[in-house]
Amino acid sequence: MTFALSSRVALVAGASRGIGAETARAFARAGYAVALGARDRAALDGVVEEIQSAGGRAVAATTDVGDDDSMAALVALAVDSFGRLDAAFNNATDGPMPAPLADIDPDEFDRGIRTNVRGTFLGMRHEIPALLATGGGAIVNMASVAARRATSNLAAYVAGKAAIIGLTEVAALDYADRGVRVNVVAPGPILTHHLERAGDVAQRLATESVPMRRVGQSREVADVVLWLCSAQSSFVTGVTVPIDGGQLAGHRPPQMYRQGEGMAPTRP
Repeated sequence: MTFALSSRVALVAGASRGIGAETARAFARAGYAVALGARDRAALDGVVEEIQSAGGRAVAATTDVGDDDSMAALVALAVDSFGRLDAAFNNATDGPMPAPLADIDPDEFDRGIRTNVRGTFLGMRHEIPALLATGGGAIVNMASVAARRATSNLAAYVAGKAAIIGLTEVAALDYADRGVRVNVVAPGPILTHHLERAGDVAQRLATESVPMRRVGQSREVADVVLWLCSAQSSFVTGVTVPIDGGQLAGHRPPQMYRQGEGMAPTRP
């Protein structure tokens, strides 16, 4: 399908559910036409239908972000359908189940690196020329607080997310004077389908790990992505924005959560 030229066009890779789907809906509410990619076509079609039912414009393609031709096709879909590309969110992630490093199957490790690192690289590789063709734009890549503060049993995930930050910083420098801004979001615990499926105990532990004493919502990540793609952040590039309720600021002992209990230093 081909639509009339949109004033703003966004692409979201990894858009079938969770943060990606919420960000796609947020782009649409902000007036963007959106092109969505993920492996789960049925879930993608549901997001497209929801956007269209609300009066937005959306197209989708089954996408393997680790495949060069597949990512090229998703970017081409955005440009062919809406005439341009202004913003992109590379959100797809994958990896092995948690396990100590020496117990991880090398093929499973490679799967995580393929999606997180190669997928982000291929996304930018095709998105940047499309952005340059109409004067520039913005890219946001998905990392995690685990990229800055490692989590045990997540070797592939931590390595992949840390590499995404490095790739982003290089891309930001490469295109800083050509109108393309590239940034990273690094969420902490977010109440997506993954955390919901993990159950009450996992959600309680996630809450206790956050100084704000709650987990985040997908819409809170989407809001930051949209800001990083907007004119309001026009002098921001190459940065990693934590969305973590204060986790990366440091450790807050549990007793400090109880108001009135003395943690302040006493005077001599």
